[in-house]
Amino acid sequence: MQSNDALISLPERSPGALLADKGYDADTIRADPAERKIEAVIPGRSNRRVKIEHDRALYRQRSRIERMFGHLKVNRAIATRYDQLANSFLGMVHLARQAHLIRDRHRSP
Repeated sequence: MQSNDALISLPERSPGALLADKGYDADTIRADPAERKIEAVIPGRSNRRVKIEHDRALYRQRSRIERMFGHLKVNRAIATRYDQLANSFLGMVHLARQAHLIRDRHRSP
């Protein structure tokens, strides 16, 4: 079982797309989401012989997600992942995100 199997098979709903940067442009990485009927939104590397199109608008959303995790990693418990259980870690992510939102609201005029 791969480590991403647990995330992809969450009971709430399956993801519609996998967003990744050029570092993950490999046929084997693209094959797993394709088997699960998940769109792989990964731009091709410049040296790829066969160019693969990707949804540019959806790919732009990846930077928003990365910035959010950058803000969350300010919290040491999330950056070092002290929690052993996925549910405990997810709870810490939710708490840190709420704290970040509250902090941002108080900074705005």
